[in-house]
Amino acid sequence: MSTLTSAPARTVAPEPTRRMSFGTWFAELGWRYAVGLVAIVYAAFPIVYVISSSVSTSGSLSGSARLFTSFSGDNYAALGGTRFWQWTLNTLVIASVTAVATVIMGAAAAYAFSRFRFTGRRTALTSLLVIQMFPQLLAFVAVFLLLLSLGEVVPALGLNSRLALITVYLGGALGVNTFLMYGFFNTIPKEIDEAAKIDGASHAQIFWTIILRLVAPILAVVALLSFISSFSDFLLAKLILQSEQNWTLAVGMFQWVSDQTNANWGLFTAGAVISAIPVVLLFLFLQKYIVGGLTAGSVK
Repeated sequence: MSTLTSAPARTVAPEPTRRMSFGTWFAELGWRYAVGLVAIVYAAFPIVYVISSSVSTSGSLSGSARLFTSFSGDNYAALGGTRFWQWTLNTLVIASVTAVATVIMGAAAAYAFSRFRFTGRRTALTSLLVIQMFPQLLAFVAVFLLLLSLGEVVPALGLNSRLALITVYLGGALGVNTFLMYGFFNTIPKEIDEAAKIDGASHAQIFWTIILRLVAPILAVVALLSFISSFSDFLLAKLILQSEQNWTLAVGMFQWVSDQTNANWGLFTAGAVISAIPVVLLFLFLQKYIVGGLTAGSVK
């Protein structure tokens, strides 16, 4: 029997990699790193400047020609002698309640507009869109007069009430959040609802146990945006909250620097650094949901 011998395989030498010139690399890829570096420096410099002022002993921003010339924790220790921590608690309560209530109300409205067909549905959607076109600044006088009159009947919803401030926040953000969730709810197949109805699930069970789990990324985005906007708001909080014990961080810390002759910038920057921690932690915690929402929305 004859045996067949296979010819040895030829090894192909890899082509030598060509090193591109610096000009070609910069034209294709390098300029992106340069733009990114400029953006990082532009965004990080105010943060570094505030941190430097918070640990400085001068207590002034105008004389800080160099960063971190001195280190001291006196500004942070001085916060204990103010109402800073009470303002922090007020701000966290208002922002947290607003974020949770905004997510629940917006999700319920978006689910109704996305799944149900009723008379006036298109008109209601158009009305929400038109109302959101007007800046909220136009409603300040109306909000003040409304709360002034409402406080005579229901004191809990009048001026100098944190509940009234939360109610105003909810009304102002409901339209935008409803539209934001409405588009995401439409990406969820309706066959899921029909399959759940066949199994005997009600609309409430479908909404709470199925739909909300599928739209968790958009809920995280809305909660984060709502928390940040209410946490850092100044105008509405200054307008509604009148007593010092009910102030938020934005209103209370503004009083430290409102008088230019006696402005305590060291105390202000120390409070600003501490007040930024909850927002950063919340963003880091919800970051995976935000990224998941972007990728899930593109796939769906």
